[in-house]
Amino acid sequence: MEFGLFVQGYVPAARAKADPEAEHKALIEETEYVIQADKSGFKYAWASEHHFLEEYSHLSANDVFLGYLAHATDRIHLGSGIFNPLAPVNHPVKVAEKVAMLDHLSQGRFEFGSGRGAGSHEILGFMPGITDMNHTKEIWEETICEFPKMWLQDEYVGFQGKHWSLPPRKILPKPYGKAHPAMWYAAGSPSSYAMAGKKGLGVLGFSVQKVSDMEWVVESYKNAVKEAEPIGGFVNDNVMVTSTAICAETHEKAVEIAVGGGLNYLQSLLFRYHDTFPRPEGIPEWPELLPEYTAEIVELLIAEELMICGDPDEVFRQCKRWEQAGADQLSFGLPIGVSPEDTMTTIKLIGEHVIPKIDTDPVHRTTRFRDAAGG
Repeated sequence: MEFGLFVQGYVPAARAKADPEAEHKALIEETEYVIQADKSGFKYAWASEHHFLEEYSHLSANDVFLGYLAHATDRIHLGSGIFNPLAPVNHPVKVAEKVAMLDHLSQGRFEFGSGRGAGSHEILGFMPGITDMNHTKEIWEETICEFPKMWLQDEYVGFQGKHWSLPPRKILPKPYGKAHPAMWYAAGSPSSYAMAGKKGLGVLGFSVQKVSDMEWVVESYKNAVKEAEPIGGFVNDNVMVTSTAICAETHEKAVEIAVGGGLNYLQSLLFRYHDTFPRPEGIPEWPELLPEYTAEIVELLIAEELMICGDPDEVFRQCKRWEQAGADQLSFGLPIGVSPEDTMTTIKLIGEHVIPKIDTDPVHRTTRFRDAAGG
């Protein structure tokens, strides 16, 4: 199993109220986390694209963010988690151009994750008046198959669809090196896993909450990907899942950090905006918040495998559970309510004590897939 980091530009109101530079500091801190993850042996870093989601995610221009990191890092693969390719949000040709440009700037380390937006607040900002959020699926389905053609055809044959069109044109630049960047889909519901597998796409599993949820959805994906008809130059047989992670020198210190991290607020914001995600039982409607975490709640979340938290040995065992459940990659959404110093400690301890015991292959899976496709 490989390891990654997920960043999103979280700027809670309490932080912004206390510090007029909170937004700036949050964004810069997250670049520093990725740079440290690169040094600590993580293989992937994923940056979100969200719009209008105050507090929850201020990382809207993730192409700019990733361009900076392409120069500031050496080995880690940099992924869009996501680029939104829906024509009302980003014209598909401009998305294809950004992907290829980042592929060059990163020397082939870019990963193309796509998706359909976070929920009604985001979607209705670009498509006012629609009443069915599943309308975005039709636009995505129409678009996603065109990207490999734009990259691999010397002159793209053009497209005439329901939602966008383009006459024949040369789409430049072409990707760097062989084939094209690995393609992923951000799965907001379990049914999306099999759909992605049939298309030969990797899955960015932001919707999986706990290990036991993983086992059956990964099985549906792995069954589907065996019969994939890939839309791109190769099958990206890959399931990435995210989990909160806090690692400290002792169990007691890790729990103390979790209690003070404001994690209930971040989780409440997630379901405020991601209103197209399945809502687990017990999650209140915004503006009602989940109760503040106590040591007892944190211990329960650890026991229920809903949070990775503890000393390095405990975190190793918790990560092994995800590997045993079938995850190909485990990415950590670092709790931004935690201090930068404690967050850096988590990254360094996992890099020193966990990753070398689980990810023993120096070659990225997606690099291997791409090289094979390129001959």
